[in-house]
Amino acid sequence: MPVRHATQTSESMELAVFLALSGGVMDAYSYSARGHVFANAQTGNMLLLGVGLSQGDLGGCLRYLLPVVSFALGIAAAHALKLRAPRRALHWRQIVLACEMLLLVCVAALPESLNLLANSLMSLACGMQVQAFRKLHGHAFATTMCIGNLRSGTQALVSFLHARERSHLETGLLYYFVIACFVLGAVLGNHLVGPWGLQAILASPALLAVAFFLMFRVR
Repeated sequence: MPVRHATQTSESMELAVFLALSGGVMDAYSYSARGHVFANAQTGNMLLLGVGLSQGDLGGCLRYLLPVVSFALGIAAAHALKLRAPRRALHWRQIVLACEMLLLVCVAALPESLNLLANSLMSLACGMQVQAFRKLHGHAFATTMCIGNLRSGTQALVSFLHARERSHLETGLLYYFVIACFVLGAVLGNHLVGPWGLQAILASPALLAVAFFLMFRVR
C-alpha cells in the first residue's frame, strides 16, 4: 500500500522542510550563541540539569530548568489554543506560527546578559511548534528534534528490508529527509552566528514565515 499523501498542508512535506530547517536553526543558535543551552533538545537540558544538581551548582541549574519548563508551557499553550481557537481566516496552527515568529524576533533583540530569558522564549516557541505539527503524510513526526524521527525512519527501513513493501521504504526516506533538513538548519544557524551574532536567530522566523503562507493553500 503506498504512503498516504498529505490531506492538509500541516502534514505536507513542503511545510515539514521549513519547520525542520527552522528547528535546526533554533537549536544551533541557542547552543552556539546563548550559552550552550538547547532550545529543542530538552533531554539534553535535563541531563545538564542533573549534572548541575550532582555538582551542587543550584544557580547554574536554573539556566537548564527554565527552558524545560518553558517548553512544557509552549506545549500547553498550543493545545489550549487548539481547543479554544474560533473559526476564523487563520487556522490555529497559523496562529502558533505567528506567536513563534514574534517570540523569536524578541529573542534577537535581547542582549547576551539576558540569555536565560532568550533561551526560555525559544523553548516556549519550540514547545508550541512540536505540539502543533505532529504528522507528516499521516505519520507521527517532529520538526524540532530528531530522536523520534530516527527511530521511526529506521524501523520503516528495516521493515522494508524484511517485507520489501515500497510503502516502508517511502516512509523511512521521509523521516530521514526531515532529519537531513534539521541538520541543514543547524548548519545554517551555526554559520550565521559568526557574521550576524545574536541576530542570527532571525533566520528562523523568516523560515517560519514561509511555512505560515504555505498554510493558506487548500489541499
